[in-house]
Amino acid sequence: MSSPLQRAVGDTKRALSASSSSSASLPFDDRDSNHTSEGNGDSLLADEDTDFEDSLNRNVKKRAAKRPPKTTPVAKHPKKGSRVVHRHSRKQSEPPANDLFNAVKAAKSDMQDSGDYPLIAPGPSWKKFQGSFCEFVRTLVCQCQYSLLYDGFPMDDLISLLTGLSDSQVRAFRHTSTLAAMKLMTSLVKVALQLSVHQDNNQRQYEAERNKGPGQRAPERLESLLEKRKELQEHQEEIEGMMNALFRGVFVHRYRDVLPEIRAICIEEIGCWMQSYSTSFLTDSYLKYIGWTLHDKHREVRLKCVKALKGLYGNRDLTTRLELFTSRFKDRMVSMVMDREYDVAVEAVRLLILILKNMEGVLTDADCESVYPVVYASHRGLASAAGEFLYWKLFYPECEIRMMGGREQRQSPGAQRTFFQLLLSFFVESELHDHAAYLVDSLWDCAGARLKDWEGLTSLLLEKDQNLGDVQESTLIEILVSSARQASEGHPPVGRVTGRKGLTSKERKTQADDRVKLTEHLIPLLPQLLAKFSADAEKVTPLLQLLSCFDLHIYCTGRLEKHLELFLQQLQEVVVKHAEPAVLEAGAHALYLLCNPEFTFFSRADFARSQLVDLLTDRFQQELEELLQSSFLDEDEVYNLAATLKRLSAFYNTHDLTRWELYEPCCQLLQKAVDTGEVPHQVILPALTLVYFSILWTLTHISKSDASQKQLSSLRDRMVAFCELCQSCLSDVDTEIQEQAFVLLSDLLLIFSPQMIVGGRDFLRPLVFFPEATLQSELASFLMDHVFIQPGDLGSGDSQEDHLQIERLHQRRRLLAGFCKLLLYGVLEMDAASDVFKHYNKFYNDYGDIIKETLTRARQIDRSHCSRILLLSLKQLYTELLQEHGPQGLNELPAFIEMRDLARRFALSFGPQQLQNRDLVVMLHKEGIQFSLSELPPAGSSNQPPNLAFLELLSEFSPRLFHQDKQLLLSYLEKCLQHVSQAPGHPWGPVTTYCHSLSPVENTAETSPQVLPSSKRRRVEGPAKPNREDVSSSQEESLQLNSIPPTPTLTSTAVKSRQPLWGLKEMEEEDGSELDFAQGSQPVAGTERSRFLGPQYFQTPHNPSGPGLGNQLMRLSLMEEDEEEELEIQDESNEERQDTDMQASSYSSTSERGLDLLDSTELDIEITESLQLLGKSPHPYNSR
Repeated sequence: MSSPLQRAVGDTKRALSASSSSSASLPFDDRDSNHTSEGNGDSLLADEDTDFEDSLNRNVKKRAAKRPPKTTPVAKHPKKGSRVVHRHSRKQSEPPANDLFNAVKAAKSDMQDSGDYPLIAPGPSWKKFQGSFCEFVRTLVCQCQYSLLYDGFPMDDLISLLTGLSDSQVRAFRHTSTLAAMKLMTSLVKVALQLSVHQDNNQRQYEAERNKGPGQRAPERLESLLEKRKELQEHQEEIEGMMNALFRGVFVHRYRDVLPEIRAICIEEIGCWMQSYSTSFLTDSYLKYIGWTLHDKHREVRLKCVKALKGLYGNRDLTTRLELFTSRFKDRMVSMVMDREYDVAVEAVRLLILILKNMEGVLTDADCESVYPVVYASHRGLASAAGEFLYWKLFYPECEIRMMGGREQRQSPGAQRTFFQLLLSFFVESELHDHAAYLVDSLWDCAGARLKDWEGLTSLLLEKDQNLGDVQESTLIEILVSSARQASEGHPPVGRVTGRKGLTSKERKTQADDRVKLTEHLIPLLPQLLAKFSADAEKVTPLLQLLSCFDLHIYCTGRLEKHLELFLQQLQEVVVKHAEPAVLEAGAHALYLLCNPEFTFFSRADFARSQLVDLLTDRFQQELEELLQSSFLDEDEVYNLAATLKRLSAFYNTHDLTRWELYEPCCQLLQKAVDTGEVPHQVILPALTLVYFSILWTLTHISKSDASQKQLSSLRDRMVAFCELCQSCLSDVDTEIQEQAFVLLSDLLLIFSPQMIVGGRDFLRPLVFFPEATLQSELASFLMDHVFIQPGDLGSGDSQEDHLQIERLHQRRRLLAGFCKLLLYGVLEMDAASDVFKHYNKFYNDYGDIIKETLTRARQIDRSHCSRILLLSLKQLYTELLQEHGPQGLNELPAFIEMRDLARRFALSFGPQQLQNRDLVVMLHKEGIQFSLSELPPAGSSNQPPNLAFLELLSEFSPRLFHQDKQLLLSYLEKCLQHVSQAPGHPWGPVTTYCHSLSPVENTAETSPQVLPSSKRRRVEGPAKPNREDVSSSQEESLQLNSIPPTPTLTSTAVKSRQPLWGLKEMEEEDGSELDFAQGSQPVAGTERSRFLGPQYFQTPHNPSGPGLGNQLMRLSLMEEDEEEELEIQDESNEERQDTDMQASSYSSTSERGLDLLDSTELDIEITESLQLLGKSPHPYNSR
């Protein structure tokens, strides 16, 4: 706790301890105190020093004049003389009355200076303090509920104190007192509920006693019960008076406070009142506050509203009293499903689930259809809640699981069939998504037992007389595979994150049991499923992926080897039958899982693999001989050869096929393609991949053990020969061959770069390969021709065309990422990065994240060289523009304006480290000046040099200079211009622009401290003008359900301090009165009110001068001198915020797609290894 806070708390404790007994002697009246606090509550803010003291003194005097003598309750008579002694002791220990007021003044002053108080202080100790503070209020009422609570003074004075403090300008007082008042109200509600129970008991006892016969009836008992009833009624009236005072004096004003924490407290507590004491509080006059606050702009407040409504709708007995509220605010509750805050949206969906369960027929089909798409949301919590809603709406009524003995009965086959049919119809007919895995994941928490019914799924798939269409069969297979993966792996599909770090021991045990059940059931049936759907590639691919969900040890322990033989036979048939990449990849991976030497059936799986590869190799050799001997092949022969190569390539990616020696025949095939051009492109593409994998597998064998020089030399020769083949393919006519050759070549050059000897592998140094200049030039040219091209516009209406364009964009990003990695690893000259950087601005939407990451890593490697490359990029663009259009009017062309934008983006990339980049920026300016004057006009000519307009590009870097460096550069420019002839009196425009950017006026904000404007200094230094006026608070009783609530961020505190707004405040209070609510009038929401009462009026703009000034402005924003001064300061603050936001957006990272640079090519090798190779540790670049 800060020292001002400690002093304030200490003063308050001393004052309260001194005045605790004396204050009890002051008389008080409930009804009068309520009226007085409402009449004078708003005037508490008028004077900063004496408002609280004066108002409290006036209230005390009025209560002393009006209060009649208080009699002791009948049921609790004190001992004789005790009351006299008590009064005598009070008079003796009465302290000065001003101690409490002085303590409050001191605390108020200290809070204004520090801005810190316990309720917002961080740390577990202060959170515990807040809980203890609330518990203290609850315990206070609990201990006083039979004595002091009805004594007339202590509780009434406490309520008056909290009411006054809750209307304070000091946020600490307002927040703390509101929390105390609301907790006090909650405790009083519990007391009132107990009194209600006691009254009911008393009434039953009285009726029972009165119904007795004349001989059994006890008159003394009846009289005692009547006195008890009277006493309980008096207590009930007093409690209701206290609650009414707290509600009208605190809640009505604070539920729309400017501070969202205060609004959240009010809404949370009123929800508790409605649940615990629904007889009094579950009415339209109270429900309207929750309904209005559903539109609040802050997440926490909306969340409290939804949670409060959940408590009400969760009780079926209370829903009958919510019909009017539901009809008026149902649309808002349904729309909150799409709330931008995920936790609010999740609670909104769960609220709709409660409405669906407890209020039949309220949610229409249109309301439900707005929730259905959320089952495919990326946020798993929200999708799971929407899945539960879907289950209760569509599935549960049709397939209800009956409960018996607390356990679920075994699900009947008919119910399960109905469930899967409904699931299929929803997925297929809704057409909301293409992948059923996300639907399965959304339903997993509520319908996991049904989805794990693999017997029902497989029986539906294997039925002969089934009435399923092709799409339904594919969907059912996808549901089967998704549920199996969900049960065995326990993680959601790609794109959804659970947020949990791991599974509990119980969840791991359940997962292991499900995996065993799944394996035991599907091992015998998987060959049958493959045999039935082997002709359909779309269906057989997910079936092959099922093997990754199995516990493969069961093949041995369960004596199921015969089913393994059947599966291997079906796998071989599928591979021979299909040539689609997805099917071949799934089959190769399934066979890889079975070929694990740890399994006892490894020999059988390995034999099956050898059989399959022998078959494919023999086919390839025969078809290759036909191709090499004949100059023409028909379409069937080309298709067969291409399909065989695709199968071998897919298996070479997963399995080591080195012993089949496929390198030489593939090289012969590629060499003929390069020499003659007669080989079809369908054959060249898989042949390139086969040679690439052959080189990588050979490198893997050599890296595991010390290899001989002969082996190293042979591998290097193969690699060099393959690079030459790929280089030749870069100039091929077919685009697919060019792109495939570029990808393989960039990956191979990266693998055989100097980083391969890192980590104690120096024996591989002979394999390090550096590309020649011609190859580097061809790679750069390929990038310009295939990556930096203008694509077509998306959203043309043709979804198929848009999909193809997106695929092409991903392919271009992959090509660019491969080239950038070659730059960063030192394979290519870093100067070649200028060809990439000069397109930074033009292609920012497509490749901005990749280029920015490359620029950042290049600056980490060599800052000086990176700065020269940026300048080189601008020089190249300028030269190209100059050659195309000539020097006349160059700076007016749109292309030149784009160059200025690029230069500005380059300047922003230097970041805020002005001192660290000082030499680099000066060097950049000097070389830019030299380039602008490198070509001079003919002697005696007054024309400007052709490169002079380049100075306008340099002016974008001038804000990064220090004042001293600007003076030096001006002198340097003047010295360089002495050698250039210039017409007198006609300065050149680029020179003038550049000199203006170097003038001291441009950098006053950087070289001099920020000076506070005069209006702000007057606000900070000058005292606030006192303004006192009493305003009566509104008395709101009925529900204005069809109106839009006033802005939730409105506080009476901020409004009262402004003289021009008193009229608006009165209009607002009058519109919120009981009469207007009964007539259905709408609260005032005009332009004049929204101008001052909107949320932006209370927000403190970002000020870079420091947190101290920001805190002062935050406090002073509630104590303006006048309206004109506030508007002037708000305009200045908005300008400062716009400037700051524009700079921050320029420095901010783009969509977190930097990782695309690292994982978009065939091999995922970390770029940090190149930095280690160069002897530099990567330091993250702190961009703004």
